[in-house]
Amino acid sequence: MLAFAAGDEASFAALFERWSRPLLRYVERLVREPATAEELVQEAFVRVHRARGTYRPEARFSTWLFRIATHLAWNELRRPRHRAPHESVDGDEAAPIAATGAAVDELVHARRVSADVEAALAALPERQRSALWLAAIEGQSYAEVAQTLATSETAVKALVHRARAALAATLEELR
Repeated sequence: MLAFAAGDEASFAALFERWSRPLLRYVERLVREPATAEELVQEAFVRVHRARGTYRPEARFSTWLFRIATHLAWNELRRPRHRAPHESVDGDEAAPIAATGAAVDELVHARRVSADVEAALAALPERQRSALWLAAIEGQSYAEVAQTLATSETAVKALVHRARAALAATLEELR
């Protein structure tokens, strides 16, 4: 980012190449709509581009970028259309491609467990879901997550603990 701020346009492409996929995975988990997540990632990078002249390396670039995306996602989730998401009436979801030789009952069980985990994650409050995803999946330290979510490390530890406890309880109920 410092090179980009100094005028090296190729550095922006390198930043996008490095961070767009992890950021997209994260934002998809927050908004649960792939198309919306793609738009938010693009908006996050537009904001990075606009901020090149005022960027200050007070935290790691990834922490700053994820913070931008987190706020964009939370704003998107507060919009009225996200309070009552619609379900597709077509049912035109693509069937997953299964590996040859896998037993059908194993695939059905794996899909059911995966759906249960997705539902349990979606049911978490957005701050808990964000903290858990950043710490567990993206591998950010609690200090980085705290900066991303604009809170303290202690609060992040509590958010992650509550998220894990809620997931464990929900998944235990489903067993």
